[in-house]
Amino acid sequence: MTSVVFMGTPQFAATILEGLVEADYDIKAVVTQPDRLTGRKRVLTHPPVKAVALKHGIRVLQPQKISGSPEMAAVIELAPDLIITAAFGQFLPDALIAAAKVGAVNVHGSLLPKYRGGAPVQYAIMNGDSLTGVTLIYMVKKMDAGAMLAQAKLPIGATDDTGTIFAKMSVLGRTLLLETLPKLLQGEIEAVPQAEDQVTFSPVIRPEQETLSLQQTAVELDWKIRALRPQPGAYFKQFLGKRTKLWQIKPLTEKTTLAAGFVVEVDKKHLKVAAAKGTVYQLEVLQPAGKPKMNISAYLNGQGQGIKTGQRIITDE
Repeated sequence: MTSVVFMGTPQFAATILEGLVEADYDIKAVVTQPDRLTGRKRVLTHPPVKAVALKHGIRVLQPQKISGSPEMAAVIELAPDLIITAAFGQFLPDALIAAAKVGAVNVHGSLLPKYRGGAPVQYAIMNGDSLTGVTLIYMVKKMDAGAMLAQAKLPIGATDDTGTIFAKMSVLGRTLLLETLPKLLQGEIEAVPQAEDQVTFSPVIRPEQETLSLQQTAVELDWKIRALRPQPGAYFKQFLGKRTKLWQIKPLTEKTTLAAGFVVEVDKKHLKVAAAKGTVYQLEVLQPAGKPKMNISAYLNGQGQGIKTGQRIITDE
């Protein structure tokens, strides 16, 4: 039986770990991030990967930092056939990579060499890509730069967000991995180096990237909102004087001569707003600072009462 040490943290990785367990790989240990305080009540919560490991009685290691840790020494001592990582979030030292007898394999959520880094799904949606996917690569001590073992494509739909794509991608990644590993173990796969001249990067989203701008068209706003959904969310700094997150909008085909941020049309159930280049979108779900998410009808019947056509409701500052 092929022995594996699995390294990952979020639900994306947990789905892949479940697949390995069901396929009867010998999971010697799981390495994941430490438990975190989550929610308004600050409840100490297991990472999704740990929850799967505990369910199946698998040993769990949770270093703050893997390099030089006792947990790293434990993995090296296990000398597994494979180390498999999926959204682990840390570089693996050379000594750890070398501990895998067959190899260390990473399940990466993009069509490499495009979007190396920690936020490939977010950048794919934010840039308006119609396609993303999963790539299996050998681990090297350089971010997502290893030779490619297999790749599978995944369309990005008009209503997909980072949450829905990750859910689909985890299933795709699990399938691709389980199809590829037997061939890898039999020596039937020749790894393909990445084309360095085609490399792009997707660094972790910074707080300042969460802001929306009046310089963006309706479609560009929609891309960014969906890229940052379900978390952390995208917001205008000044929406009727309040920082307001937009959780769902609908870009429209109609055009307007009004400047971005002005109301194109409003009634009890609809609010259309001008964006850059004469484009228009319909607001559907938003969240003023300090308030819960609400659909546009609830907003117009409450805080949004009195909004009028031709009124400027959004400014950049």
